[in-house]
Amino acid sequence: MIRIRPYKAADADTILSWCQDEKVFYQWTAGILGAYPATKNEFCFVESLMPFTAFDETGIVGFFTLRNPDEVLNELRFGFVIINPHKRGKGYGKDMLQLGLKFSFEIYGAKKVSLGVFENNLPAYYCYKAVGFRDAVLDTTEKYSILGEEWKCREMVMEYSKE
Repeated sequence: MIRIRPYKAADADTILSWCQDEKVFYQWTAGILGAYPATKNEFCFVESLMPFTAFDETGIVGFFTLRNPDEVLNELRFGFVIINPHKRGKGYGKDMLQLGLKFSFEIYGAKKVSLGVFENNLPAYYCYKAVGFRDAVLDTTEKYSILGEEWKCREMVMEYSKE
């Protein structure tokens, strides 16, 4: 059974070890942590957010952050979502996101949760859809210049429902 807890600085080495190549690193960070590979010092940036570590009986299995976009208190935004590569495709991402959503809606009291995912990260996109996120229609698409390419970001949202 997967659970979440507040992130501890001691988790950094494990989490950073999951990015074995530049593409995965930039899909995860959008370059916010700097150049590949990130150091523990650069990763400490996440401590300014609401960072969570997911774990099970085998140890750390995932990580994500939550933050208030634009200082709006009734919305939280997922970021830096990552699962141990050996655990991917086994439901860990879905379980972790569901726990993050439970925290967001039931404990924090958010009315809306959002996230961005690169169009070239289909496994993550389909995981978010499976949890209940839907594509948001925006006037403009956020674009990043990464590894000599233009990466487009999809915006996804979920509204609170008492169902």
